[in-house]
Amino acid sequence: MQSSLNIKQLTICRESTPLLSINECITGGEVLSIMGPSGSGKSTLLNWLTGMLPHGFSAQGSLFLNEQNITQLASHQRHVGLLYQDPLLFPHLNVADNIAFAMPKGNKKQRIEKINDSLKQLGLEGMAARHPQSLSGGQQARVALLRVLLSEPKAILLDEPFSKLDATLREDTRELVFAQIRQHQLPALMVTHDISDAHAAAGKIITLSADEQETRC
Repeated sequence: MQSSLNIKQLTICRESTPLLSINECITGGEVLSIMGPSGSGKSTLLNWLTGMLPHGFSAQGSLFLNEQNITQLASHQRHVGLLYQDPLLFPHLNVADNIAFAMPKGNKKQRIEKINDSLKQLGLEGMAARHPQSLSGGQQARVALLRVLLSEPKAILLDEPFSKLDATLREDTRELVFAQIRQHQLPALMVTHDISDAHAAAGKIITLSADEQETRC
């Protein structure tokens, strides 16, 4: 069965005012990009997808992950990974422990081997014992990506993940992120202000606005 994240007939309101409406199905390996000005509902959509809709907002609609209705599940039960614009690595933990923090429990030796193999794959071989502050911005971004991937999510959300990287690093990092999404066949939704990010994702683009929503490919 192909993996999918299905947003069914979603309408989010701020108090009694409609904010956004979306009806989309994202299949494994695809990235749906959400764009729009501040206040158009991008962050609110992410909050709903993670089960953390703030007070003052209401939603109608359903969220299905691999054909399972997860609309009412708590955040930690959804198996949805979230990659932010900041790496958010724990400064008191080394690289390996930062990644291990989010991994499912299991055999310690196998977990260490998986971490080391993944670090090697992403060009971070030999950095397991280093601390985040000793890494470059690009290296921190890759560790943050590995922490999400090795938590074994069934879908991934990207919240302005490349906005704090310089131009060259941004291009390399997003190419890596999108390649990993395709490799792991994860349905992905990305919020971004940058049209070049959306084009690089090579998926459908939805632009939200205050008074209407338009969809384009």
